[in-house]
Amino acid sequence: MQSRKSKIENRRSKIQIPKSKIQILLADDHDIVRKGLMLVLGQEPDFEVQGEARDGVEAVARARQACPDVVLLDLKMPNMGGEAAAREIRRECPGTRILILSGADLDENVLDVLEAGVDGYVPKDVSPAELARAIRTVAEGKAYIHAGVTRLLLQRMAAAPMHAAPSSSAPLSQREMDVLRLLPTPATYRDIGRTLSISEETVRSHVKNILAKLDQPNRTQAVVAAVKMGLIALE
Repeated sequence: MQSRKSKIENRRSKIQIPKSKIQILLADDHDIVRKGLMLVLGQEPDFEVQGEARDGVEAVARARQACPDVVLLDLKMPNMGGEAAAREIRRECPGTRILILSGADLDENVLDVLEAGVDGYVPKDVSPAELARAIRTVAEGKAYIHAGVTRLLLQRMAAAPMHAAPSSSAPLSQREMDVLRLLPTPATYRDIGRTLSISEETVRSHVKNILAKLDQPNRTQAVVAAVKMGLIALE
């Protein structure tokens, strides 16, 4: 017969301690956009909108007060634009992640914002599911770049001088080539694993080998190096 103590311990083991919610600050000069975003984000159980801002100056002030996990920042706002606000927020709250949500057309200015230290970019016509995924991604300390921006970034990097992989580097295996061909896409490591019928951990291992063999520090630069070497081609 199960003892009273063991029953209590068994019940405790079934209790799940809830994770803290991702604290979000919304910054957009259009009231209807902010209200719409609050409704969308309010559907996510792990999100909590802790404040709103109507321009860049207010966004910086509110971020300074609360240092949220993520600031969802419009690129074009009065008084202080998104790029300037992002720089100030980064300086005041280095632990806060910054995600640009903008209706502006994709152009070189977007790349300048990303290079200024923003953690991600998604257009305003993005689906609620992708927006939620982007927020969670940057909250975890990773970058989230929309596919259209990735394309521009790759084009800029491909045109810039960079060191090529050493001629003595080991050739990529067939499976590493399969993974490499999927790296320019928005696919996550989990998505790549499903496509190739391998585990996410195996994908990570292949990517690590690809970076080492191409002598590149990250996924994006590995793709650019592979394009320059003729290993893959961007469609």
